Amino acid sequence: MQKGFSENFLWGGAVAAHQVEGAWDVAGKGPSTADVMTAGANGVARKITKEVVPGENYPNHEAIDFYHHYKEDIQLFKELGLKAFRTSINWTRIFPKGDEETPNEAGLQFYDDLFDELLANGIEPVITLSHFEIPLHLYKEYGGFKNKRLIDFFVHYAKTVMTRYQNKVKYWMTFNEINNQADGQHALHTWTNSAMLFEAGDNAEELTFQAGLNELIASARVVKLGHEINPDFQIGCMMAYVPAYPYSCNPEDLMAAVKVMDRRFFYSDIHARGVVPNYAKKYWEEKGYHIELSPEEEADLAEGTVDYIGFSYYMSTAVTTLPDVKGDVITDFPGAKIVSNPYVSASDWGWQIDPVGLRYTLNTVYERYQLPLFIVENGFGAYDELVEGEVHDSYRIAYLQAHIEQMALAVNVDGVELVGYTPWGIIDLVSFGSGEMEKRYGMIYVDKDNQGNGSLKRLKKDSFAWYQKVIRTNGTEA
Repeated sequence: MQKGFSENFLWGGAVAAHQVEGAWDVAGKGPSTADVMTAGANGVARKITKEVVPGENYPNHEAIDFYHHYKEDIQLFKELGLKAFRTSINWTRIFPKGDEETPNEAGLQFYDDLFDELLANGIEPVITLSHFEIPLHLYKEYGGFKNKRLIDFFVHYAKTVMTRYQNKVKYWMTFNEINNQADGQHALHTWTNSAMLFEAGDNAEELTFQAGLNELIASARVVKLGHEINPDFQIGCMMAYVPAYPYSCNPEDLMAAVKVMDRRFFYSDIHARGVVPNYAKKYWEEKGYHIELSPEEEADLAEGTVDYIGFSYYMSTAVTTLPDVKGDVITDFPGAKIVSNPYVSASDWGWQIDPVGLRYTLNTVYERYQLPLFIVENGFGAYDELVEGEVHDSYRIAYLQAHIEQMALAVNVDGVELVGYTPWGIIDLVSFGSGEMEKRYGMIYVDKDNQGNGSLKRLKKDSFAWYQKVIRTNGTEA
């Protein structure tokens, strides 16, 4: 059996603009949804304040100051051997309010400089257009993506940057982990995916379906437009895939898992197939939801299918209908619960560690769509201990090694078509979910704590040398 990967396999690393750049109000940048999210903690939710409130701790405002450190960071990426670097464009650097006609030249120039620096060091930019950062003005003035006006604003933004960087960026993704918001029950997800907060009396699920569909329409128009700008563009979607296993062989558990996965596949089904799936139409009918979709918009969906499926994979879950098993109730599937899988371990944040689940996900998604796949996030968040200037993160190496081994089996045994692998947080960054710095993913340590104290000095962890060897041997010595 072949053990490695193709010669052009994109070994890389991934971040998001709002989690690394900082400089939140520099050079004409406007406030985004990410800029009004406070720091949380393990088990403590981040607050969404709608405005920047004096005295609150907003960790994204400085983050790791990549805006001013990107050149030295890229030198570390080059030393590591990265072939690709996934980041995002912060929409509010380009259009501070989101609804302007004319872009902010200083913001455009920053990304020109960033992409030039990457390319000069042999690193391919992989760019997400909207990664949990939407102009705050679009929430205040229009109510977020439930308003169809935002379709045009997003397309205008995408056209601007795709035209500007058409000779610098080949790989694009439209919306990051768009399916996080699937049920509309979690404020963090509807806020970061769609710039929406709900009031008493709102039907959160119906509004989330409408916002999600509006984003899918916007994405489809951007895919079509992008191919007109440069036919060589590869434009994908980005999903969060968390496979839900049936907890038991009870047929009811199996059907509960199918229904949970339908909800998670809804977005990629439309991205890849260009039509609203029947299971969604039936659900809307059963609930009495009125989801607006014009014939013109249906045509947009059909004509704007993606070139590849990008996705994150961190963990798996299990689903049961058994009454005597404790778990988190699934609000839209009466009697079903998300439960712990006794066959896998978990991280300090309760994320279940399941390398085989990555192989399962690669097979399931590839069989469903027959499109190239791109693992654009995978990683292990942990409390790292800095001892005499060193971080011995053998636990991170073990996690990544096990996942790369399963990735290789999916490619070499199962025949999955895989473009690349960009593990999450290649350099320590602000955690999206908790706002912590001390939930670390990186192979490069950044000296900063949860209170914002630290020198921002960068240090290589043990995992740096390990991943360097993985890339150098094209995965044969993972």
